[in-house]
Amino acid sequence: MTDRHVVVLAGGLTHEREVSLRSGSRLTEALRRQGLEVTVRDADSALLPWLAESKPDAAIIALHGGRGENGAVQGILELAGVPYLGTRSHDCRLSWDKPTAKTLVKRAGFHTPNWITLAHNTFRDLGASALIEALIGHLGLPLMLKPHQGGSALGATVVRQSSEVPGALVQAFAYGDVVLVEQFVEGVELAITVIDGAGGPRALPAVEIVPESGVFDYESRYTAGLTTYYTPARLTFEVAAAAADLAIGAHQALGLQDISRTDAIVDTDGRVQFLEVNVSPGLTETSMLPMSVEAAGEDLGAVYSQLIEQAITRADGPAADPSDG
Repeated sequence: MTDRHVVVLAGGLTHEREVSLRSGSRLTEALRRQGLEVTVRDADSALLPWLAESKPDAAIIALHGGRGENGAVQGILELAGVPYLGTRSHDCRLSWDKPTAKTLVKRAGFHTPNWITLAHNTFRDLGASALIEALIGHLGLPLMLKPHQGGSALGATVVRQSSEVPGALVQAFAYGDVVLVEQFVEGVELAITVIDGAGGPRALPAVEIVPESGVFDYESRYTAGLTTYYTPARLTFEVAAAAADLAIGAHQALGLQDISRTDAIVDTDGRVQFLEVNVSPGLTETSMLPMSVEAAGEDLGAVYSQLIEQAITRADGPAADPSDG
């Protein structure tokens, strides 16, 4: 595999640019230790001409948020004919939209906190006070408010009193025109990585997340020391198995490919509930995917190298139906 030339796409013009650059840097080092030639590129106007000229064997998307997770960059790579590691463009769009992902995972028979989505203009047209009262009457308190698309908990807020809802709405609407309002579930928060292999998808050991503040927000995610992680998570065998089943089930229900990370929570009754899924999981020093890989006794570079070969083999197979893209 030492003759493979791989391009890692990192950066992007999103709120998660710095996180993406950190992920790309760590992945690049891990792949170079495997003997691969690696080029790091941003997703900018020079990308397509560079792909056409350089013809890399495969691409890995280490972009977080926006185009890196909503299928846009995946679609560009499909147009350019470059094999890439990860989920196909149209399936990315399903997982990127949190309410859609929750709906499909629930239809597959798994638990997820009750929710409702509301557009910004709904509050303007119907009156914020009446709508907030109706929300609390329907879902109760506490609530989690977050943008219906996005990652890294940007714009997400837990509210425990009705007076906190307006401020949480402002935070969420700063990142999009639609807000997801769901019941906030107290419990053990988990991140479960799923990797595709010859035998199908498998779940790596779950990571238990214990933020110092009690809420796994952006600062808690990316500031060393603000969150304690336990890998594998401190779960009974039965709950650990249920968490793995949920992550694999979400991976399959959403048509995900190669690698994904499901965020979930174990409620006080021991039920594992789906929160959201990530098709481009972080790879920084505080990210959960590398923790799971290490807990499984595997090497990050080796895992991604195998997935690269898988993506190249897939691209060399029978021609795909153009409508799949």
